[in-house]
Amino acid sequence: MRQLSAFDTQFLNAESATTAAHVAGLAILDPAGGRLNRQALAGLLLERLHLSPALSLRLVEVPLGLDRPYWAHDPDFDLDRHLFELTLAAPGGMRELADAVAEIHARRLDRAHPLWEMHLIHGLADGTVAVYTKVHHAVIDGVSGAETLATLLDLAPGGPEILDTPQTPDVRDRADGQHGSSKSGRGDSPVREGDRPDGPGDLDEHMPAHNAANRPPGAPSLLEMLGTAAVQAATQPVRTLRSAIRMAGELDAIPLAARVPGARLIAQAARVAAGDLEPRPEPPGLAVPRTPFNGPISANRHLAFGSVSYKDVRNVAKANDVRVNDVIMALCASALRSWLLERDALPEQPLIVGVPVAVRTAAASERVGNQISALVTTLPTQVAGARERLRVAGETMSAAKRRFAMASTWWLDELCALLPAPVAGLATPAIFRFAAVACPPINLIISNVPGPQFPLFLCGGRVLSYYPMSVLTDLSGGVNITCLSYDGMIDFGIVACPERVDDVWSLLGHLRVALDELLDDQVGDEFRDGAAG
Repeated sequence: MRQLSAFDTQFLNAESATTAAHVAGLAILDPAGGRLNRQALAGLLLERLHLSPALSLRLVEVPLGLDRPYWAHDPDFDLDRHLFELTLAAPGGMRELADAVAEIHARRLDRAHPLWEMHLIHGLADGTVAVYTKVHHAVIDGVSGAETLATLLDLAPGGPEILDTPQTPDVRDRADGQHGSSKSGRGDSPVREGDRPDGPGDLDEHMPAHNAANRPPGAPSLLEMLGTAAVQAATQPVRTLRSAIRMAGELDAIPLAARVPGARLIAQAARVAAGDLEPRPEPPGLAVPRTPFNGPISANRHLAFGSVSYKDVRNVAKANDVRVNDVIMALCASALRSWLLERDALPEQPLIVGVPVAVRTAAASERVGNQISALVTTLPTQVAGARERLRVAGETMSAAKRRFAMASTWWLDELCALLPAPVAGLATPAIFRFAAVACPPINLIISNVPGPQFPLFLCGGRVLSYYPMSVLTDLSGGVNITCLSYDGMIDFGIVACPERVDDVWSLLGHLRVALDELLDDQVGDEFRDGAAG
């Protein structure tokens, strides 16, 4: 049994009628001659569930939201609540797949059960199958999500033996809870009637019974939870003051706070008072320009996904003496610039982006929850030339990383700990909505998750691509770009609110064009160098 951190709880608090706070991935696989089916997936999940104990944990809420929830093993774990199967409507192309997955991605997870789902999707025109998996962000971050998925994957096609009659495991005996682009268009519903499982609908806070007879194994009793909540309430002023002091040294690098008059002087004084006298790179200006991406979002989601060559990106990075991640940021800057120019909405100032950074240590590798921080920096969408945009992106990211390496990596945790749990639970959606209108802290989130450069297999079927997908909130903007490097490719998953981004597939197209531009420049330079010699 373990209580959620303030940071993890904030992902629960952020959920509303328009926000679902889970991370997800869409794998495209070879069907392995039909061996990759629901029965095989069920057998694999039950066989390896103990390798990812977070998948058998459910929330235990404190009455009236007086304190942060707890994780406890679900005594009624039922795989049928988590593993689903559907078939796409004809013609079964990537657009139909994206529309079907977008519907699932928009639905919140049922808090009465462990917070994850897996959907096996048939009917793709090219004969492949897809597996879409989502896990609540309160459970995992992007890196630990990739590690969780890895427990289901094999290095060779010899998949696990199929179980004829999968049985639900006794989760009480598990480990302890400590632990190709085309034009956009929508047609008929991409899922045939009856194929799609019922979603959770509007989720009320699930209040489990709190008596010794039926509370989940390892869950605290009602008296224990109320006692802890009373202590937390009494000591909250001390924790708030402590968090504020810890954050003060980073005040000039925190979105919104950096715009407070005197923020830089306060941060410098706080660092001197703490004995931190090492000079730091000046943080960039974090004034957020207005774009169509920012403002209140709806409950609808649109998706686009596709890949670029990892070798091409690496060659561009090598030719320009930058890192692969710098090239990815430059590609995103180019794509966003082109998309905004088409709509006469490109601001003169650079966009402000949040870049999640993994800070998980080996000691915390088994811990359920998030071990991430965020690097907030500028994205050179105001720079006209592709090569110059890459140079500026490299310099900007290099300075931001140097600053990040010298700073506290836990300012997000401290920020989430400022408010008492009951207040944070009630106020977060309203704060997010207000900030989206009055003062958005960033324009969007861009995330790059490293992955293996060799093939992996699921139930004998080779994973051909894996497109990561993340969260949209009012606060972070109506578009999120996430990518993962895998087996010679960089796979992009773009999630957007259709009221904020009218054509998400064109963003993907602009990404590919941006890489072609950099490759053409590189080839041109090599040709000129050869001719000059």
